[in-house]
Amino acid sequence: MQEKTNRLNTFARQVGLKISQRKTEVMTLNIDSPAPVKVDGKELPTTKSFTYLGSIVRQDGGAGNDIQSRLNKARTVFMTLNNVWRSSQYSVHTKLRIYQSCVLSALLYGSECWRMTEGDLNKLSTVHTTSLRKILRIFWPRKISNHDLLQRCKQEDMDTIITRRRWRWIGHVMRKDCTSISKTTLHWTPEGKRKRGRPKNTWRRTVEAELKTLNHTWGTIEKLAKDRQKWMIFVAALHASRRNRQ
Repeated sequence: MQEKTNRLNTFARQVGLKISQRKTEVMTLNIDSPAPVKVDGKELPTTKSFTYLGSIVRQDGGAGNDIQSRLNKARTVFMTLNNVWRSSQYSVHTKLRIYQSCVLSALLYGSECWRMTEGDLNKLSTVHTTSLRKILRIFWPRKISNHDLLQRCKQEDMDTIITRRRWRWIGHVMRKDCTSISKTTLHWTPEGKRKRGRPKNTWRRTVEAELKTLNHTWGTIEKLAKDRQKWMIFVAALHASRRNRQ
């Protein structure tokens, strides 16, 4: 790590750039006692998480912090549009389109790469259905089931929305050149052994479990992804399979 940092510092200076020691931090994975990394003789601080392009990256690979940040941002966006939800000048159809464009976009930014737990999904689903109830102005003591609510709004459940976004993104990555970093990391397997105990659920395990339900492998879906039309059919079949299991 120190050697790579030195090279980065050297090349940066050659083009007139300088690594900011105040803004630069170091995060390591699966290393109990990492060696300190220095820039111009000054040791850089370590961190367990950082924000990159609006998404929070954690040392343990979890998405809990990022999901909580997205929940807060979506609630804020929804509240700023309260005048729209309460207005009688807009139809429900228009309000739902605004909701999808503004609120859902803020809520699910970066969801294609989330390693989610059941608790995370429940939190996202709660925000989704609560927002729809407010748009339809359904308050206690009036009641409506989540299933009927989604049908009335012509919306998908949160699990289906995230799954669709994830597989659309995988299709884009599969169609990239073999030299693409994103495609390389999709198939990359880290060296070494995992720690003892029950293995954590990972993004890759989630994807492979979904592949198994459709009797597909990474090789077969890579061929499918090259044809956009066939890929759309594959994604639709995956969603249908999930609905049947539910």
